[in-house]
Amino acid sequence: MSAEAISESNAKSDFWDGVRLSMPVVVASAPFALLFGAIAVDNGFSVLEAFLMSALIFGGASQMVGIELFGQHVAPWLIVLSIFAVNFRHVLYSAGLGRRIAHWPVVQQALGFFIMTDPQYAVSEARAQSGETVGFAWYLGLGLPVYVFWVIESALGAVFGKLIPDTHALGIDFLLPIYFLGLVMGFRKRPLWLPVVVASAVASTIAYKTVGSPWHVSIGAVAGVLLAVILPPHHSGVGERP
Repeated sequence: MSAEAISESNAKSDFWDGVRLSMPVVVASAPFALLFGAIAVDNGFSVLEAFLMSALIFGGASQMVGIELFGQHVAPWLIVLSIFAVNFRHVLYSAGLGRRIAHWPVVQQALGFFIMTDPQYAVSEARAQSGETVGFAWYLGLGLPVYVFWVIESALGAVFGKLIPDTHALGIDFLLPIYFLGLVMGFRKRPLWLPVVVASAVASTIAYKTVGSPWHVSIGAVAGVLLAVILPPHHSGVGERP
């Protein structure tokens, strides 16, 4: 077998490994995608507009904030600022992910940043921490199914929104927070994990009660980053750097 054939075979294997890892995110995000589509139509969006918002923005929380503000006839600049506040954490994610994918061509990097989500960043970081390379084929397999299903399910929610039961009553709206909690716990052996998590949680809670949503998301993230910068790397007692 030629080197080119081996490389293609490895790329296919890496892609499907990524797809397998993406399935929990696809399942956990499905209720929110359907709910977004339904809420978008309720706020005056057409099915096409809801579909395009998911396809072009691809940010669950920021899309929810956006449609709620559109429905209240808020000034456009305030809508943009609010969406930026929700997505500010992605600036931090991009800084961390950038060093992992610096060996990719520029076009692939741009696509990688576009389809990056919270769980995708966490899984990619964990892979890099274990000593494995974050390859484009694996990353695409990890992110592409989440993107495709999110867009399709948003459209389905917009079309059949009236048939969707109350997610709060069924408890399915709690799937994604549980998944995120699992991702956070996956980093528990890293230095400063506990103090950073506590600082982020406390700051976010206080901000939610005082400043309000969506600013609490960014404030919590910044609080965690600042504490990690201030404290010495061996503060948590773990003997090695990540």
